[in-house]
Amino acid sequence: MFESSRPVCDYEGSRYSTEFWTKEREYEDRAERIALKKLLPPRGGTLIEIGAGAGRLADLYLGYERIVLMDYARSTLVEARERVAASFPDAMRAARFRFVAADLYALPFVAGLFDTVTMVRVMHHIADVPTALQGIAATLKPNATFVLEFANKRNLKAILRYLARRQAWSPFAPEPVEFVKLNFDFHPAWMETRLREAGFSVKNTLSVSHFRWALLKRLIPAKTLAAVDGAIQRVGAAWKLAPSIFHQLQAPATNRIALPGTFFRCPECKSEKMNESSGAVTCDECGCAWPVRDGIYEFR
Repeated sequence: MFESSRPVCDYEGSRYSTEFWTKEREYEDRAERIALKKLLPPRGGTLIEIGAGAGRLADLYLGYERIVLMDYARSTLVEARERVAASFPDAMRAARFRFVAADLYALPFVAGLFDTVTMVRVMHHIADVPTALQGIAATLKPNATFVLEFANKRNLKAILRYLARRQAWSPFAPEPVEFVKLNFDFHPAWMETRLREAGFSVKNTLSVSHFRWALLKRLIPAKTLAAVDGAIQRVGAAWKLAPSIFHQLQAPATNRIALPGTFFRCPECKSEKMNESSGAVTCDECGCAWPVRDGIYEFR
């Protein structure tokens, strides 16, 4: 079966959804939702969120006919499935949601499948950005939308720490910095170069979470703080000093369109000749069988 040759940040068995997304991060959640609503086409055919975790943002995708929530960790997808079933039972009964455990470096989807891709709080765990972006680009239809968030190396807090000599690495240097294992911050100019190399065009940019300061979050209600952040996200994109940058990107016009009736691609041999049953997805070319357990497609 498929084994990734690149390091992957695995949240399997973690309590990320309950221990990280606490009341203390309500501001960040609200600010990111504001940004996504500005950049995400409100409706369409097929959408995938890469690194969906426990489905925190799933409610924003209900304007799409088919919604794929993908993550490397199966345990977080179990949470996502439970959340979606409880919150959107009609969508679950209509089989609009699919839950896929897979590796970003070997996406199990045919080329030209998706109208929209979103990826929030994932890029900062990716060691090989060019390979990841090339794989994502291939899954998109011509001129389709990719909404990407990445952690900004050149944020105001990092600049102040550097000038005060409390931080060794320079926020102005273009190369990524790995401040903790498999946790990267990226310079905006470096990231934009990688995006262009992968064939993406930047259509809109937002600077998000300007007020990610503990004191401000204690003094000002999260709803108010997020509303102010939302009001300056477009203006803030001119100087990009916030810790999160959101891009609305357009896929290459030369991309192919997936053949009708096709969906999955074999991560092992890359064949698009796949047969799906209630218990597995099987590759006609290499014979690999990928299990489907409790409604979760497992391509790891």
